[in-house]
Amino acid sequence: MILDTTHLNRERIFFEPDETIWLFGYGSLIWKAEFDYHERRPAHIVGWTRRFWQGSHDHRGTPEAPGRVVTLVESPGTVCQGMAYRIDAETLAQLDIREKNGYLRELAVLHFPDGSHAEGLIYLATEDNAAFLGDAPLEEMARQIATAHGPSGPNCDYLLNLAIALEDLGADDPHVFALAARVRHCCAE
Repeated sequence: MILDTTHLNRERIFFEPDETIWLFGYGSLIWKAEFDYHERRPAHIVGWTRRFWQGSHDHRGTPEAPGRVVTLVESPGTVCQGMAYRIDAETLAQLDIREKNGYLRELAVLHFPDGSHAEGLIYLATEDNAAFLGDAPLEEMARQIATAHGPSGPNCDYLLNLAIALEDLGADDPHVFALAARVRHCCAE
């Protein structure tokens, strides 16, 4: 089921229209930024962990065979590394469409390697959206990711590109790395 959150996000305005704002990417936005930005910097947020618990019915799967993509789950004290982009507010219109399958704009504090921080936006898919799949055994998630394919390509490409991008950032993400190892194994079988 596709839940189009585009109109909801257009009402979630946390900034002035002429401002540049920070956007934190923790999934495909780390390695697939297909939008204009002024600046790109590694960053992290605190209190969240990345999980492959969101269904993808529109990009990496179909309504009949959804893929799995990441969302954030609250996890006190945990650090989630990603990439921050300073963008014009008008860029959000394009991103709202990209993230329309259950994700909502939320505010978060972004921390940069130099010790500075800034308020920014994340796109968050919570358990109360129609595309939320939730937790499942690792093997089950790996099989689903290994076989799902949608208009944006194979679901395994999303996972494997994310794992490479996180390794490049020096991030420690046992969930993503365990899934990537299992999906590589599934695809080799």
